[in-house]
Amino acid sequence: MHNPTITVVGLGSGDEDQLTLGVWRRLQEASNRYVRTDKHPMMKLFSDHQLAYESFDFLYEQMDSFPDVYEAIAEQLIANARAKGSLIFAVPGHPMVAERTVQLLRERCPEHNIELTILGGESFLDQAFTRLGFDPIEGFQLLDAAELKPSLIRTELHTVIGQVYDEFTASDVKLTLMELLPDDHPITIGHALGVPGEEQIITVPLYELDRTPGYGNLSLIWLPRSTDDMLRNRSFERLHEIVAILRSPEGCPWDREQTHQSIRKNFIEETYEAIEALDNDDPDGMREEFGDVILQVMLHSQMEEEVGTFSVYDVIQSLNEKLLFRHPHVFGDTSAGNSEEALRNWEQMKAEEKRRKGIDPTTASQLDGIPPDLPALMKAYKIQKKAAKVGFDWDHIGPALDKVGEELQELREAIQSKDAEEQADELGDLLFAAVNVSRFIHADPEEALSRTNSKFKKRFSYIEEQLRISGRTFDQTDLTEMDRYWEDAKKLP
Repeated sequence: MHNPTITVVGLGSGDEDQLTLGVWRRLQEASNRYVRTDKHPMMKLFSDHQLAYESFDFLYEQMDSFPDVYEAIAEQLIANARAKGSLIFAVPGHPMVAERTVQLLRERCPEHNIELTILGGESFLDQAFTRLGFDPIEGFQLLDAAELKPSLIRTELHTVIGQVYDEFTASDVKLTLMELLPDDHPITIGHALGVPGEEQIITVPLYELDRTPGYGNLSLIWLPRSTDDMLRNRSFERLHEIVAILRSPEGCPWDREQTHQSIRKNFIEETYEAIEALDNDDPDGMREEFGDVILQVMLHSQMEEEVGTFSVYDVIQSLNEKLLFRHPHVFGDTSAGNSEEALRNWEQMKAEEKRRKGIDPTTASQLDGIPPDLPALMKAYKIQKKAAKVGFDWDHIGPALDKVGEELQELREAIQSKDAEEQADELGDLLFAAVNVSRFIHADPEEALSRTNSKFKKRFSYIEEQLRISGRTFDQTDLTEMDRYWEDAKKLP
């Protein structure tokens, strides 16, 4: 007894002259014909030659999503093949291009002992290459409108976006492309390419992509490859290329001479400049300063790439894996109802990472993991937070405030003793106690002091301005007058 058979054939792009003779003979000889959809120009050939068939169009109306439709079609074809022995299944275009149902059949037919034969037909891509006039050897990608993401789009390649069934899908494509392209970037729409009397090829600005009628089963969008430097410069790959060139023998002598240690301070300076832009709520400044911080990461990574230890892509991979691993409540099967639970998950996964690296968290100091070069105020805050996690802390703010008073009194006594080293020690104790208070009021001491610094600078600038207005300098005034200006400055918004 022969195994059941399913023969999948491609109906081509819609021009009956492009249908292969072999596929046409198979269709005529078949006893059981099925088509994924009868909304295709080739179905006229079926009716002209009185070829009976069953269509799966009814499933599109019954199911909630396209994946559900394709699952249902595959299941019915397998069941029908087992019952009838053999059947032919016709799909638009080429069976191996944008046909999820065919992929499901390839996966499942072997387990049901069904022989699967696939016969090609002209793909819509053949007509796209011909009618739109581009050579895929220049660089080409085919993307599905339903799965389109900005990260998939490479503007240096010809990009054909298929499955653009309607204006709603076209709108989704437009919004995705707008994340990469100017609103007026020219985009080409192709309807029924190669089908006589139905073909339409129009080019519109991106913002009009979903305002153009005519979308249907035979529609696609073409984004021609671009050599525009503005678009190229928006890619991470271009940044990696530029930094590599700067460090190359043909690059910049200064960049080529740098080492990790020689530009270490630049990393710190650029970070503080980025923080200043944040504090000033300056979007233009943030855009520039964030770029400078990224440049430091790129330069240090490039140095390591040159000696073969790692590249910036390894840095990105490690970061992505860390984020996925430490957020099981987002990417895994745990849950977090609030930020505290999310933070607990984060800490648990950090401990698990250490165990996987052969580090026993139970033998490590609770204060490990704090960078030694952190600013002292920030470092004190982190030390106290880690100590508090294991219960080394007061229950409420009262004792913390008392400790500030105690340390202040000890500083007064040290000042009376005139011992400079003791005075510095007691000042440090006072600052450390003040940081403790900051934890209880949920205020970051670094940020709090930064705001006070900005406030002082603003008020002092007011004093300078008033002296300039009166044509005087600091040596022509006194503390009483300056204090009066200071009080006036405090009243300003």
